[in-house]
Amino acid sequence: MRQRIIVCPIIENNGEYLLCKMADDRGVFPGQWALSGGGMEPGETIEQALRREIREELGEALQITQMTPWTFRDDVRTKTYPDGTQESIYMLYLIFDCVSANRQITVNEEFQEVAWVRPDKLGELDLNEATRITFAQKGML
Repeated sequence: MRQRIIVCPIIENNGEYLLCKMADDRGVFPGQWALSGGGMEPGETIEQALRREIREELGEALQITQMTPWTFRDDVRTKTYPDGTQESIYMLYLIFDCVSANRQITVNEEFQEVAWVRPDKLGELDLNEATRITFAQKGML
């Protein structure tokens, strides 16, 4: 089974958290709301990977002013690729508390939409299991 180290930012701006609705045809949690993030590439530091993932998934204009390591977790997930094939992957999540100075986002093809959500509204969304666990551990669900 393949292993991946996943960097995952919990991005906050003015008391709201950025969530992304995954595309219906790909990823680990198709069609559900999730935190952004992704796998580290060979030769990257953790910070380089986190900044690259934020840039690739959310655009160049989003300004992250603070990145603080928060926790880590692991599990096995099944990833669906755009062609419909699937793969089980052992994932080690490195989760960071991040603060953004703005809300300027450019959505890429991985997401259907994005939203800034108050903690008291998190339970109203169809959060994927990993995101639900993360916000529960933070005491927000």
